[in-house]
Amino acid sequence: MNTDLVAAGLPTLGWAIHGGMLLRRLAGARRDPLTGLHTRAGWTTRVEHLLNRHPNAAVVLVDLDDFKAINDTYGHAAGDTVLTVTARRLNDWCGRHGIAARLGGDEFAGFVTDPDRTPGIRALRIALDRAVDHNGHALPVSASVGICHRTRLPLPTLTDALSAADSAMYAAKGHGRRNTR
Repeated sequence: MNTDLVAAGLPTLGWAIHGGMLLRRLAGARRDPLTGLHTRAGWTTRVEHLLNRHPNAAVVLVDLDDFKAINDTYGHAAGDTVLTVTARRLNDWCGRHGIAARLGGDEFAGFVTDPDRTPGIRALRIALDRAVDHNGHALPVSASVGICHRTRLPLPTLTDALSAADSAMYAAKGHGRRNTR
């Protein structure tokens, strides 16, 4: 065995291992550790790449109503359960034609490339408003949902779509719990 060849290969192997570790860390930083969904940064990066290829896309924003009351009444473990179930429900709704994210706290986002292939915003609201079971308690959950179809924007950028979905979500909140705009 040629010791010179082994000696030359060791640094390359070290850099390959180091590079793999960095890629795993970067991928981990783009995923929320509690829900497994994309983080804001990871979601934004992916959606920006998809936006131009899918002119009929839609952006959805979700905010859990009275989430603090769940933590205060049932504890933070119950709140974590609600967050993970909400994440799963949103991810299921987005399906193969979308990407779900946890933006932070009790705020979530979804991007669907073809809204006609998803079950519809009413179906999402119904899914999100179902109680969540935690340690024998049926935790009451409701969410305010805002949606923006990209085709309805004068400038179809992600920033504008998020802004419009945010306005629609807060309009839904203003009309009471369990609303969608």
